[in-house]
Amino acid sequence: MKAIIIIPARYNSTRFKGKLLAPLNGIPVIEHVYKNAMQSKLADDVIVATDNSLIFDAVTGFKGNVVMTSQKHVSGTDRICEVARDLKTPDGKYYDIIVNVQGDEPLLRPEMIDDVIKMLHDEKAVMGTLKKAIKSVSEIFDPNVVKVITDTEGFAIYFSRSTIPYYRDIFGSVEHNLKINPVESELNIYKHIGIYSYKRDTLIKLTSLPQSVLEKSEKLEQLRAIENGIKIKVRETQFDTIGVDTRDDLKKVETCLNTYS
Repeated sequence: MKAIIIIPARYNSTRFKGKLLAPLNGIPVIEHVYKNAMQSKLADDVIVATDNSLIFDAVTGFKGNVVMTSQKHVSGTDRICEVARDLKTPDGKYYDIIVNVQGDEPLLRPEMIDDVIKMLHDEKAVMGTLKKAIKSVSEIFDPNVVKVITDTEGFAIYFSRSTIPYYRDIFGSVEHNLKINPVESELNIYKHIGIYSYKRDTLIKLTSLPQSVLEKSEKLEQLRAIENGIKIKVRETQFDTIGVDTRDDLKKVETCLNTYS
């Protein structure tokens, strides 16, 4: 099965405009993401899909593959679909698997990319993503940390900004009990790591569907898939990431890079 990584790269981020071009240890954030993606063992190629000439020029500058897309896309999924719909392998066939790697995830590891590709070797899986066990109590109750629960076969049941599952006997009536130790309490709460793999036809179908009720409520696009019966395979990873949404996030990522490099 042929797989390709497409990195949606929008310039006008609400909270941190131009963040993908922000310098991180001397090179742009998008270059870190691209170089990590290129280390995937299972993907055949990497392409940046952008709506901005500054990002286009930056990627061209470090000799990366980049294409211009429409500025009208509402989401990164729509952007990668524009590229993936007509994209073909060197032998003239459509790619089987499309991987959506966010352009603001410079700590994303190639092993994580390979994991979501391997998941789609399961015939029942048409989408794949990752989860990581939460060890920080503050993350359990943080609505910016998306949680996921899965069935016995590893398929997503639901994604939420709320705490799922809700351990009634542990949390009690005081929901934000920060004295809880997740390890000691043996809580099985997982956060969602926002990397996705799609079978090509599934990606095209998903982007053709209207926003769903739950998607609008939680502001989580993956709920559109669940509401429409699209099964999402979820695999646990030991790796964590920090998305660059603010300048403070950029500093945190830089600290991680300097600590573990």
